[in-house]
Amino acid sequence: MTTIPVLPAPRPAASLPDFVQADGKLREAAEKLEATFLAEMLKSAGLGAPRDTFGGGAGEEHFASFLRDAQAMEMAQSGGIGLAEALFEAMKVRLDAA
Repeated sequence: MTTIPVLPAPRPAASLPDFVQADGKLREAAEKLEATFLAEMLKSAGLGAPRDTFGGGAGEEHFASFLRDAQAMEMAQSGGIGLAEALFEAMKVRLDAA
């Protein structure tokens, strides 16, 4: 018989120290900022631009921004271009100084 190890239940966010919660919120904000930047870069690169032949029609144009935003968020969450980390560190220094 094989036993399966049981991991302890994660602590609720309310029991985490304030600085850990603040760091999480700062990191999330930094990732969102990087994702917004990356989405604009992808738009400039032509991702989601309508094609002349065999295009998706009017719907393709309307939903292209959702595709860019989703891809940009995935890029930012997987390390991105390092902008989120730089933004996080800068915001953390400003928060600690206040």
